[in-house]
Amino acid sequence: QVQVVESGGGLAQAGGSLRLSCAASGRTFGSYHMAWFRQAPGKDREFVAGVRWSGGTTYYADSLKGRFTISRDNAKNTLYLQMNSPKPEDTAVYYCAARHSDGSMWFTRVDGDYDYWGQGTQVTVSS
Repeated sequence: QVQVVESGGGLAQAGGSLRLSCAASGRTFGSYHMAWFRQAPGKDREFVAGVRWSGGTTYYADSLKGRFTISRDNAKNTLYLQMNSPKPEDTAVYYCAARHSDGSMWFTRVDGDYDYWGQGTQVTVSS
């Protein structure tokens, strides 16, 4: 089991940058596939970015590729999301999610497949 806590949200200027962090508890963080999702007011939660347990393969929502970068540091039990050139439409609550890999390389972008979630961190991008 793992617990995750997001941090780093807040107010950002369009065109600036922001980095979100997700601190995980437990000694098996390296066994989990990790992902960031977001939910804007009145919209469904959507996949933002993900990374396999090994950190070697990353995935992005097509609309965000090139602006956002996901990374993980298994030694620090921490997941990151670097947001460059954010836009007002990136305003949302951002969630960190974990799914145990069970030794599999299979990765999913479906929020229902993730077992552990943080409380979320609000990101507001002003124009």
